[in-house]
Amino acid sequence: MSSSNFLAETRRRRTFAIISHPDAGKTTLTEKLLLFSGAIQIAGSVKARKATRHATSDWMEIEKQRGISVASSVMQMLYRDHVINLLDTPGHKDFSEDTYRVLTAVDSALMVIDAANGVEAQTRRLIEVCRQRDTPIITFVNKMDREVRDPLDILDEVERELGMPCVPMTWPVGKGKGFGGIINLRTQGMTVFESGSERLPQEFETMPLSDREALRKRFGQEFIEAEESMELAVGASPTWDQAAFLAGKQTPVFFGSGVNNFGVMEVLDALVDLAPQPQPRTSSLLVNRQPVVREIQPEDNSFSGVVFKVQANMDANHRDRIAFVRMVSGKYTPGMKLKVQRTAKELRPTSVVTFLSQRREAVDEAYAGDIIGFTTHGGVQLGDTITDGANLQFTGLPFFAPELFMTVLLRNPLRTKQLQQGLAQLGEEGAIQVFRPEMGGSMLLGAVGQLQFEVVQHRLKAEYDADVRLEGCQYTGARWITAETPVELREFVNAYPARMARDAANTLAYLCTSPYDVRLAQERFPKIHFHPLREHAGLALQNAGS
Repeated sequence: MSSSNFLAETRRRRTFAIISHPDAGKTTLTEKLLLFSGAIQIAGSVKARKATRHATSDWMEIEKQRGISVASSVMQMLYRDHVINLLDTPGHKDFSEDTYRVLTAVDSALMVIDAANGVEAQTRRLIEVCRQRDTPIITFVNKMDREVRDPLDILDEVERELGMPCVPMTWPVGKGKGFGGIINLRTQGMTVFESGSERLPQEFETMPLSDREALRKRFGQEFIEAEESMELAVGASPTWDQAAFLAGKQTPVFFGSGVNNFGVMEVLDALVDLAPQPQPRTSSLLVNRQPVVREIQPEDNSFSGVVFKVQANMDANHRDRIAFVRMVSGKYTPGMKLKVQRTAKELRPTSVVTFLSQRREAVDEAYAGDIIGFTTHGGVQLGDTITDGANLQFTGLPFFAPELFMTVLLRNPLRTKQLQQGLAQLGEEGAIQVFRPEMGGSMLLGAVGQLQFEVVQHRLKAEYDADVRLEGCQYTGARWITAETPVELREFVNAYPARMARDAANTLAYLCTSPYDVRLAQERFPKIHFHPLREHAGLALQNAGS
């Protein structure tokens, strides 16, 4: 295939993540985007826990029971001749690691804000990650059909928190019971609001803005006030600048009510019209101990991709493991010979699929920007670079040092094999961090939040038939360690044998019982590097052995 054909296909792709604080309506909005693109026929309910209809993006049993998302899910849809790869992320802070990793695989983000609560704590954390990567952000202010804050206040808060100017694309007329609809500044029309989640976007009435008399007569004071506040907002905002948006320096803002299907179509159109096509990625390799950096273009002929998520047991009948790969360049076709760069081993997936949550379709072809799943039985880890032979290494997939630790105790010792398999697979997929003490003893689980422990305990029993008890332990932190030479590393390990453990990627870590431990160890061994963040297993091991 020629470069021009590659370019045409990659330009059709849009890959984005939906981010928000819990309960801002993120998963509901995901459902509606899928519904309006024609990807699903009926939207599931997120809150109806006893109902048989659950959100398409919530597939784990524990998600259906609690009505929350605890794992990222991937969905692909076709809209206006564009292939849209949508990643729904967990909003709960205890699963922020999964969300951070997903954000490395996308080209833009859709931030959902509860119009009553504004920018909340978890949204701030996710904004920081987006800002570090200059990820373009589209903002959707949800739940305008409820009693909410003034839209000017919300806009002001978003600007402060994002550290970038907002450019309103739609503007609400009224709110709560007086919510009349939204003015679309791009089309210069007002879409009239009517509640009801079964209503499709094309069924909403639209009135031209030029017919002001009719609008004022119908909506009265609400429309007059909306016009005034809209003029203030537009006057205080810069003009729309596509280049500034793509550089992460502006955010377009949309208002609506996801649960009522209202204002969602405008967001879907914005994803096609405004969101970026697949972007180049930086590859870094150590050649003769010197880092060699290359920029990989999406339209390059050779296949390359990075594993940003590994999920075990999506299909309970097959006990499979799927490596989610963000394609960075080239084209995938069935039967291709692929190599895992970390191990230099050939990758032989039993099947390669695209996703609609847990529903899958075999891949005939895929291009840069697409998310594809390799069904494997091991040999692939988070952060792995996969190519058709080219020597590349994509970096930047974050692993955070855990802040909470528990010891794993098996209730039935005869289930040891099942426990080991479960911990190995859950550790590799990043659901929890698993540490194996170098001197033996019980396995340790490390987490960012308490809910991670509950989910892993539930999954060990449900998916691996390993009933475990989790007990507290003396450790309060961990740091991955590297050294300039193998000799220095050996000296350190010999000095603290009881504190050494290896994680799921076999990377060496130093376990702490207090914040002072690292400082004291650092003073004693100044040439040892303590890392609160591990970017990629292969890189950490290279550094350790260099």
